[in-house]
Amino acid sequence: MRVDDPTFENFVAQRLPALFRYAMVLTQNRHDAEDLVQEALTRTGLRWAAVRRKDSPEGYVRTAMIRIMANRWRRPRREVSVAAPPEPAAEDLGLERLLDDAGVRSRVAELPPRTRAVLVLRYVEERSDEEIARLLGCSRGSVKSKASRGLARLREAADRAEVDHG
Repeated sequence: MRVDDPTFENFVAQRLPALFRYAMVLTQNRHDAEDLVQEALTRTGLRWAAVRRKDSPEGYVRTAMIRIMANRWRRPRREVSVAAPPEPAAEDLGLERLLDDAGVRSRVAELPPRTRAVLVLRYVEERSDEEIARLLGCSRGSVKSKASRGLARLREAADRAEVDHG
């Protein structure tokens, strides 16, 4: 793979905002989302010759993001602090408007990461329970359970917020 492959550069230029929004929903944190997108695109770039022949290169990147997240859940986290970020964060006004609703953001952020991933794959990606189970390396029953519990927690939180403000 050539690092300067124009088809990969075009793909990244066109799909980066959507991939970043997807990562934000998965991670609930701008910095983790940026890291996730970068790692997934790095892996994709290394295999671009094979990936670009697939039906959906974006689907490949999103699947890579889910697998990277699943691996992160299994490993202890090690962070290294730096004095200043090396580059400014990406801007996405559509995502900013959605995340400006502090209630939505906090309710989703309270969900465990795997539950968030199940809900994103099911309702944003419109994946089947079988696909989700395969991507996350768990059983179909676990997917259904996490989705049910996650939706119940979101409903309860929304009801509490309505009572508190109503």
